[in-house]
Formats: sequence, structure tokens, C-alpha cells
Amino acid sequence: MPLREGGSLPALAEADDDFKYVVKFRGAGHGVKALIAELIGGETARALGFRVPELVFLNLDEAFGQTEGDEEIQDLLQGSRGLNLGLHFLSGALTFDVAVNDIDPKLASQIVWLDAFLTNVDRTVKNTNMLLWHRELWLIDHGASLYFHHSWINYEQQALSPFKYIKDHALLSKASQLDVVDKEFRQILTPEKIREIVELIPDDWLHWDGTDETPEEIRDVYFKFLSERAAHSEIFVNEARHARETSV
Repeated sequence: MPLREGGSLPALAEADDDFKYVVKFRGAGHGVKALIAELIGGETARALGFRVPELVFLNLDEAFGQTEGDEEIQDLLQGSRGLNLGLHFLSGALTFDVAVNDIDPKLASQIVWLDAFLTNVDRTVKNTNMLLWHRELWLIDHGASLYFHHSWINYEQQALSPFKYIKDHALLSKASQLDVVDKEFRQILTPEKIREIVELIPDDWLHWDGTDETPEEIRDVYFKFLSERAAHSEIFVNEARHARETSV
């Protein structure tokens, strides 16, 4: 079942393990780079202790969606044969609304830190990408993170960017404990942990047009970008603090 939300056109599908997943297709929008961002973002969040739906690799065979009458969706499915990404479907979950739902300042600070680290532009008041499921907060949709990889140049400079878009974050006004969170999260996101997350990217997603880099070389760029960003987190923490002070 297509989920007509945003530009990526995900779908709700039942897999051969009898579980339902929100499928992110390699043939949509920014292609495999959005899937890489979803994978790295989700597993980074999980490593930091956030609740994130289980992420799985999904193989899309040729029989999938053959009865679909919408030409746009048919094209999407034809361009998505092979390895895609799925998020375990949280049935009955409700969208977190910053105007209605309260949140602990430390948890808000943790989420702001995460999104500044990942350069995630897609956690705004209009689209929080947070769900309430069984009275607990879950983070979803990190495909708009790591936007440096769409240009794939000067990653060293971009790793040290302050991330000015943090000013639009849905939880910025609640994030009063950024310094405390910064110390805690830097201890968790060691180079070893970052390497472990980056190594999850499958080779199938790392054969890009316009580059001669091998999958391992591309993974190494992601590792260096994230490692540099974690090592110099004071840059984006200061930006978030300044944005909060000027907006409160």
C-alpha cells in the first residue's frame, strides 16, 4: 500500500517473515543515498539509546506490485529491484505534536544533538518525524540526513559545519541540556562505534555513477565525516545553543 507522504513515496508492505514494514525504495528521490542516510541515522540513534523501529534489508523481486495501476508507482517499483530498506511498522502509533505533547528537556536536548550531528534537516514543527507508540517516543525517517553526500565534495569542510538549519528544529526551545548531552554522547560515539555503523552499508548501495571510488573507499569517507563531526561536536553544539538563545 503506497504511503503518499513526502517526496520519497514509501509503502507499507508485508514481507516473507509475516511482519509489516514501511519500505524506503532505492528508485525514489535521492536513490540509495537516502537509504544510506536512513540506515546510518537510524543505527546511530539506536546506539545512542533512542527508540528506533527495527531496520531491515528488503529484496524486491520482479513480481512485487505487478497489479499496481498507478504508472508513477510502477516506475518506482521497476527502478527499485534488488536491495531496499524497511522500517518495522509501528501499528497504531501517533504523530508527536510539539504543541500538544510535552517532552523532557534532556530528551529534547539529546534529539537536537543527534540531528545536528547527522545534519538532519527534517525534524521540524511541520514534520517532526517522531511517533508515540505504547506511550513511548520513537524516532523515524532519517533519510534527509548527511546531505553532504549529494555533492560529495569537500567532506572535510562540511564535517566541521555548524549546521545552521538547527534553528528550525522542532525541539530546539526545549533543549536546555546540550552541554550535558554532548559529554555523554561523545563517549558513546567512539571511532570504533562509528566504524561499526558505517560497515553496515551494503556494497550494493555503493556503486555510484560518476565516481571511481570502491565501496570501501566510499564507506571510509562516511567514517571520516562522522568521526570528525563527533570529535568537533562543540561546533554544532555552540550553533544550537546560539540558535536557542536567540529564539527563546
